[in-house]
Amino acid sequence: MDYKKSKAPTNTVTRNIMDLCEGTGNIYESVVIISKRANQISAEIKQDLSKKLHEFASYNDSLDEVFENREQIEISRYYEKLPKATLMATEEFMDGNVYWRDPAKDVEE
Repeated sequence: MDYKKSKAPTNTVTRNIMDLCEGTGNIYESVVIISKRANQISAEIKQDLSKKLHEFASYNDSLDEVFENREQIEISRYYEKLPKATLMATEEFMDGNVYWRDPAKDVEE
């Protein structure tokens, strides 16, 4: 997933609580869904970043050899400029791009 194309804001946005609970009917359920999706996004970003930075790993134990790698700095800046995972998850939830289900409600029906 290309996170740079996400339309999520980079700053905190005030949201109407009633808009958040529209899909679920419960604000707490909506917050749990958003938090679980944010954890998934965060794990994906962390995995991508560690995979890209693994190429630059130095296996020398010498602390004297510290050097800057411009590519590594650019990769780090790219990930620093991304919106936070919670903002991306909230935007996905508000757009209706998150699938969820409640197994307890499935049993009752």
